[in-house]
Amino acid sequence: MIVFPNCKINLGLHILNKRPDGFHNIETVMIPIALSDALEFEESKSDELMITGISLDTPNMNDNLVYKALLKCRDFGTIPPLKIHLHKAIPSGAGLGGGSADAAFMILALNSTFMLNMDKSQLHKTALELGSDCPFFIENRSAIAEGRGEKLLPIKLKIDQYRIVIVVPPIHISTALAYSKVKPNSTRPKLTEILAQPIDTWKETLVNDFETALFETHPLLGDIKKRLYDSGAKFASLSGSGSALFGLYENKMPPDDHFPKCKVFHID
Repeated sequence: MIVFPNCKINLGLHILNKRPDGFHNIETVMIPIALSDALEFEESKSDELMITGISLDTPNMNDNLVYKALLKCRDFGTIPPLKIHLHKAIPSGAGLGGGSADAAFMILALNSTFMLNMDKSQLHKTALELGSDCPFFIENRSAIAEGRGEKLLPIKLKIDQYRIVIVVPPIHISTALAYSKVKPNSTRPKLTEILAQPIDTWKETLVNDFETALFETHPLLGDIKKRLYDSGAKFASLSGSGSALFGLYENKMPPDDHFPKCKVFHID
């Protein structure tokens, strides 16, 4: 079995308040993007995980979300030992949800391959146990995400005509650290109201709350956002808790050397 877990970007991200359980209530719109890892597994004598491509901060099998997904799925039925190959193309620590996608796609693939009969509710619950973004990738369609990110409502957005540039600088952002620096605010217009307006208004109204603190800590992030706008982006933003930024372009996209020392991905 081989699957191709894709990443996501965030259009706006509001941190509303801190919850009693230590998490934050958020409001964001997540969009699936055609930049993918590759995940393959086959039966073996014992569990093993091989990772190729972009290196990870947590290469140990027991710390990887894909292997954690395997262990959780074994609660629903018999799954033999597996040899797993994860090829990483989505940068980690970039706010693109690559690890969450890997875990969610593993759950779906195991459920199908080994006939675990997990229903939609069980798929979502298992995914949420692995991370707040994981349930999004169970559905893998544009959605408003609320709560921790697990409350999903499909949304239709007219952005198919735009081409996307994703810029990933050599900076790894800890999600926990990013949340520790942000100031919650629950008094703003809903993202649905903001996104209903012309894209030309988004630059002033559609915000990612992580930007203020992270741009101060990492000035390069603010510089990349400026370069995205200077090169013709209709809208540019940090994705998730960073460090990736993206721009939406109508026509010609900037060359890779417009963003020195960064990984640049062009999504048509």
